[in-house]
Amino acid sequence: MRFFKIIAVIVVLLVGAYAASMYYFVDESKRFTIEKEVDYPLEKVFNQFNNLQNFTRWNNFFSSSKTITIDYYSPYEGQGSAISYDDPKSKDGGEMFIRYENPNKTLRYQLFEDEDENPTLIDVKFTAVSPEKTKITWYVHTPKLSVLSRAQNFWTEDKFADNIEKSMLNLKNVLGNKVEKDNQLAAIKYDSLMVEKEEEKMILGINVSTSNKKDALYKNIVMNYNKVNNFVTMDLGKKNDEVGYPVLITDADNFKDNEVSYFFGIPLSKKIGVADNNFNFRSVSPTENYVMYYKGSYPGRIKAIQQLIQKAKKDEMRYGDVYQTFIEPPVDGKDVNLKLSLSVYR
Repeated sequence: MRFFKIIAVIVVLLVGAYAASMYYFVDESKRFTIEKEVDYPLEKVFNQFNNLQNFTRWNNFFSSSKTITIDYYSPYEGQGSAISYDDPKSKDGGEMFIRYENPNKTLRYQLFEDEDENPTLIDVKFTAVSPEKTKITWYVHTPKLSVLSRAQNFWTEDKFADNIEKSMLNLKNVLGNKVEKDNQLAAIKYDSLMVEKEEEKMILGINVSTSNKKDALYKNIVMNYNKVNNFVTMDLGKKNDEVGYPVLITDADNFKDNEVSYFFGIPLSKKIGVADNNFNFRSVSPTENYVMYYKGSYPGRIKAIQQLIQKAKKDEMRYGDVYQTFIEPPVDGKDVNLKLSLSVYR
């Protein structure tokens, strides 16, 4: 009995010492500031923060979990918008609100985690460093914690900073694809031959061989677009702003053949693990391309491809594959909107 009394006294003393140290040496709440810069225009960056459907796609706090469920509440964007979330695997849940918005300048979030009645307050300031660069500043004020819970404040800032670091990588990937698509659309000049430098790409897709008779090829392309698109969006859960335009890669001269072999895929920001052996990644190195935009029937693209080949021969350039990028998804019975790129080299 005396032994248990001694143990009880020791436990009380330890708890008391812990409580006293927390009370005198650890703040009941934390305030800290984090700054980051991204190489994209302020308006595009701000829209990824004030639209909570956009926000949850790239913010690591939400996007890192495959089991989390999120409910979005009207107005969905700007002041007054809100979400609730629940993750049965980690048993995390809570609510998040946008309490204030000054468009393209500041936002104030309130984050209620689990059953906590006191929110974390997050003010985010946006500053245009240049037309193509934005500084993002987070001002974070965590809720007051009881004496026995204050040890959490030792790692709160590091945990928040780590989440922002991972989130910024995701945001850059999302904005990279959105800006690339916007730039491609803005640059379209149909039937004009241009020279472009193509950056490295990582494309997820499938290898195909099919008949080149009549409309069999295009029907096959439509079928395989649907197959790849369904896998990327449904199985992998990728959103439109996380992927590039679908692209078909084939030998430049094979439009003459009775049977055509091609690779059809969708560019992703990075290579990821894929369990389905029907799909594989193709890495495309940086190239110089002769480019034409074409709109019309799919068989009509051949004339544009021939123009690219003739230009390469005239310039005494060797050429490789032709890339058919679908600016609009291929649909059976409809005209195509294509960017045709012929890789050239000496």
